[in-house]
Amino acid sequence: MLLRDHPLMQYHRIPSWPPVWMWIGGVENKNPRGEVGILDEVVLSNLRPLDRCYLYIEHRGSTYLGCLLIDDESFCSEIARLLRCYCNHPIAEIGSIDLTHTL
Repeated sequence: MLLRDHPLMQYHRIPSWPPVWMWIGGVENKNPRGEVGILDEVVLSNLRPLDRCYLYIEHRGSTYLGCLLIDDESFCSEIARLLRCYCNHPIAEIGSIDLTHTL
């Protein structure tokens, strides 16, 4: 089961992957969509409920922020820990991570 298809990668039955990307700085807003860019940083929310983590990416000279909303708080924490190991990797590659062991 790939990360992009995992049944727990959702919030109120709406898939969370890939996140919607919001431009936060850099050359110009290219309005990227989908599995684009290189993962720079992962931040787990410290506000309850702990159901979201923030992904910072670099794409074509700009920085973007995306938010993964995940109903299952423990799964959200596990995903944040996992994704931190994939900084400097393409988002498309990250979507292909095998999460079969979490089912």
